[in-house]
Amino acid sequence: MRRVSPLEGLFPFFCERTFMPLMNTPFAPGECLKAVESMEAGVQRDIAWAEYYYFSGQPENAIGRAQPYLASDDAGARLSARLICSYAYLHFSQDDQALAGLAQIECALRDMADGSPREKAEAAFVAAAASILLHLPLPQNMPNMENMLPLLPQGLRAFALYLRAHSLYLEKQYGLSAGVAEAALAMGGSNFPIPAIYLHLVAVMDYMSLKDREHAHDHLMHAWDLARPDDLIEGFGEHHGLLGGMLESAIKPVWPAEFKRIIEITYRFSAGWRRVHNPVTGEEVADNLTTTEFASAMLAARGWTNWEIADHLGVSINTAKRHLSHAMEKLGVESRKGLERYMLR
Repeated sequence: MRRVSPLEGLFPFFCERTFMPLMNTPFAPGECLKAVESMEAGVQRDIAWAEYYYFSGQPENAIGRAQPYLASDDAGARLSARLICSYAYLHFSQDDQALAGLAQIECALRDMADGSPREKAEAAFVAAAASILLHLPLPQNMPNMENMLPLLPQGLRAFALYLRAHSLYLEKQYGLSAGVAEAALAMGGSNFPIPAIYLHLVAVMDYMSLKDREHAHDHLMHAWDLARPDDLIEGFGEHHGLLGGMLESAIKPVWPAEFKRIIEITYRFSAGWRRVHNPVTGEEVADNLTTTEFASAMLAARGWTNWEIADHLGVSINTAKRHLSHAMEKLGVESRKGLERYMLR
């Protein structure tokens, strides 16, 4: 049974900006398309459609809607289009276009040097999103994101706090990261479904790293309740490798068709992600494991025992051992310690 959202029927659809307008719009689960159609025809609605297509796992349609605005005179639309297209290109082995998009985003920081405070904040937001989610170093000319937060509207501020929480996760400050995510949700972020999904997902990552499956499961299901009515499943595919098998444990048994689509997104996105991330950073994130092998290896690298992995994934101890053995064989490592260099952090 779907949980009834406290948002249902409470919010009008209103967003005055052209920078990521759907992300900055509160809507009840199941009313995402209504929110898009309510926006002003033209640039704002086109960017909102591009957002919807991207976050619902339709990157080709996202590119089609966003691409005409890559050189727009409207700064908000231009920044939105560059961010959306850069990530959508990763699904199609278009590494050169993804890298070109990232370069354009870094250029935007310089272009906005003489812009309004709001434009500077939006450029910083896009640069942070492009770098942190690909686990790449932030641009050298990146302004302090904390200083930019008050200049962003509430929905975008909530997503910016997700980026901060994700950054803390990468620094292995799991408790602090979870605290940022939960505070952002409590302070209004839960009113904006797209940022809220991502905030819940980073909390899953944190609690799985802390071996707190109960809280991880609770956050995953809150994210799922927000995402499923509008098919906003992209974030689940993007984060699969960091969720520590939680999708296999909680989503696959009950929603196998949706799980299959999430895994299709995972394989497409992660292949492009690695092709950009690995050469830039010099790291070697694993690229030839099944999603189950990756989840098993990730948990093992974090110190989970075979029994804990088997219990979490709902498989036998022999099956858990087999997944881990296959992963280690493919990666050419002989110990759990050796897995760490290949696992997402």
